[in-house]
Amino acid sequence: MNKPINDGPTYRAVITGHGSFVPAKTLTNDDLAKMVDTSDEWITTRTGVKVRHITTDNETTAFLATQAAKRALADANLDAADLELIIVATITPEMVFPSTASFVQRALQAKKAWVFDLAAACSGFVYGLSIVQQFLESGRFKNALVIGAETLTKITDWSNRTSCILFGDGAGAVVLERHNDGRGILYSTMSADGDRWEALNCQAYGSRYPAAKELDDPKKIYMEIKGREVYQQAVRRIVEAVTDCMNHCGLSIDDIAMVISHQMNARIIESAAKRLKLPDEKVFLNIAEYGNTSAASVPIAFDECFRQSKIKRGDIVIFVAFGAGLAWGANVIQF
Repeated sequence: MNKPINDGPTYRAVITGHGSFVPAKTLTNDDLAKMVDTSDEWITTRTGVKVRHITTDNETTAFLATQAAKRALADANLDAADLELIIVATITPEMVFPSTASFVQRALQAKKAWVFDLAAACSGFVYGLSIVQQFLESGRFKNALVIGAETLTKITDWSNRTSCILFGDGAGAVVLERHNDGRGILYSTMSADGDRWEALNCQAYGSRYPAAKELDDPKKIYMEIKGREVYQQAVRRIVEAVTDCMNHCGLSIDDIAMVISHQMNARIIESAAKRLKLPDEKVFLNIAEYGNTSAASVPIAFDECFRQSKIKRGDIVIFVAFGAGLAWGANVIQF
């Protein structure tokens, strides 16, 4: 299906530019094998990850976000001074406050923009697109910049071989503008289950475990993952979200050019795709080169997928993500 789906609002949020940025420094599976009891074969078989990009001490979340934003703005041919809204999706912010988006605004000199951060973990970017969808469809804004940016390696326990093998750093960004040609974000679905918060968490240093209070477990400063529960929930929720998108928009698998999932684990993505009966050529995977970059993974994957000419103008694509909260969601987009 290459014609716009015209039923719906007068205006839609259309992606007009995209870009991504990752640090130059890398950490391979063989490098990790020198740090913990693991091997390239063990990691690849269980996760699909081969290498991940790692920030230096001087490379912060705002720095990564700004670099990706500049590339997206250039791709959209939009001046930062004309931006009206900036959302940064991250769970590794520049600092407790102000928002990482404030630092991005300053770096871009986007003085007109309203800015804030969004903390929905790995689902942050798709949540951000859903929010922008509402603002642009209503006519409140003409444009927006949504960034997913993470420096997860700064909160990684490098002595834990089951989790340190997964994560990398990076940022991806998209510019969205209001248009009325029928294309754009066609539908978004978002869900959450706070009862399962313990499956994925990083507990310090919030109000429950403040900086002035000695931790009962020093490892609370790092991410904690319950792998089996995450695997089961992720597969289930991804399938639910994609199915909801297809049913709501009246789409078949033939209508979808690509499903771009949060790159959490290759086995999870492949299991979900099998249940959805998606052919391999309609599921984009780049976890081998980047690892799990949380909120940054969908926009990084989208940027790479587009630049590899795996999707083109007019195609219908589904973004889907699952992460801590638990939180999950998906967007249907026609370019």
